[in-house]
Amino acid sequence: MVPHLVTALTGPINELEQRVLDSTPAIERWFRLEWMEHTPPFYSSVDIRNAGFKLAPVDTSLFPGGWNNLTQQMLPLAVQAAQAAIEKICPEARNLLVIPENHSSNTFYMANIAQLVRIFHMAGLNVRVGSIDPAIKSPKTIELPNGDTVTLEPVVRTKRRLGIKNFDPCTILLNNDLSAGTPGILEDLHEQYLLPPVHAGWSVRRKSNHFRSYEEVSKRFGKLLGIDPWLINPMSTRAEGIDFSEGAGMDVVASHVDAMLSKVRRKYKEYGINEKPFVIVKTDNGSHELSAMTVRDSKEIEAMGQKARAQLAAAGRDGPTTHEMIFQEGVLTNERVQNGVAEPVVYMMDRYVVGGFYRVHAGRSTDESLASPGANYVPLAFSDGGHLPQHSAKPGASAPNRFYMYGVIGRLAMVAASYEMEATDPDAEVYE
Repeated sequence: MVPHLVTALTGPINELEQRVLDSTPAIERWFRLEWMEHTPPFYSSVDIRNAGFKLAPVDTSLFPGGWNNLTQQMLPLAVQAAQAAIEKICPEARNLLVIPENHSSNTFYMANIAQLVRIFHMAGLNVRVGSIDPAIKSPKTIELPNGDTVTLEPVVRTKRRLGIKNFDPCTILLNNDLSAGTPGILEDLHEQYLLPPVHAGWSVRRKSNHFRSYEEVSKRFGKLLGIDPWLINPMSTRAEGIDFSEGAGMDVVASHVDAMLSKVRRKYKEYGINEKPFVIVKTDNGSHELSAMTVRDSKEIEAMGQKARAQLAAAGRDGPTTHEMIFQEGVLTNERVQNGVAEPVVYMMDRYVVGGFYRVHAGRSTDESLASPGANYVPLAFSDGGHLPQHSAKPGASAPNRFYMYGVIGRLAMVAASYEMEATDPDAEVYE
């Protein structure tokens, strides 16, 4: 089921929405068959950009924060999905241990942990929060601005299990993206379920792998609908050995940007789109201080390198800064909320869409990343009635139809994440 949104939505009517609505039975069957063959990520969130002529995911998180942005009305969906997910993995589960990031001073992030605890408690589990932060040596209760509290307790590792004092969980939920690497305390836990698995962390995961998988998914889905997969797929390439601190590899960056801009121009010409193409340049994993940078012309590369070096200096980074970079076709957003440029973020648990919100940034333009300081979050509210698409409504005129579209794109990214996780699973059986 998909929430019926009452958030005001704008955007041109597009043929893609009509095609998706007309194909709902085939689409839902397609997803059903995919989940018979593949395991969805335990939970995920997907940033989506709606350019009107194109609707595509631009980022997929397998350790989503921001659960506190989901409204109270969305909680029943999240609880039902949590029950289904846990039942599938560990039907006899009683105890769940949540392991957060190590920044306990960030009350916004801790409100996200409080919401996760609430969801899984309502799903029928005893839930505690165990910190792997070496600074947490005894229980620490954090009071949040909304009146919630989160108690962090130091984790205790025995030879084969992880828990906290007087609490032995069957399942461990990571809300820590392992950007700094996988700590030894999380390794070799063969008697407990660790969700997501450690190879979903940024020390292993690469965005380029994800978008390669997504390209495969979009081609198959495009064939199902009879559409050009480009309408739902942001093209991307990658390069290694980019050293921003020394300015090395800038020629490689420029050639990748030029090549991507040429590809996008060809597609824009094919579809009669009068917009200026751009490329988003970002690190191939999620662990770096460099945010996604918008490049409209390869001549901007030198300035981009200077900006990156300034960011690195401000962050006080030492050591080598050689990176694998991804060059992604930029997707405009034409969504507006409260006079700010906006993009929807769809939240999923197991194979179900459970809600989402708009990321809104009044200080950014339609071709820039909104995931930056100054962004705020507007819940995708939904009314009491009608949780399904309204097939009689005109494309672009119905909020539930628009959100159904977002849910389809989010689930396609989730299918791609399942492919990606299978391909990088160190314990997967290899057939010769």
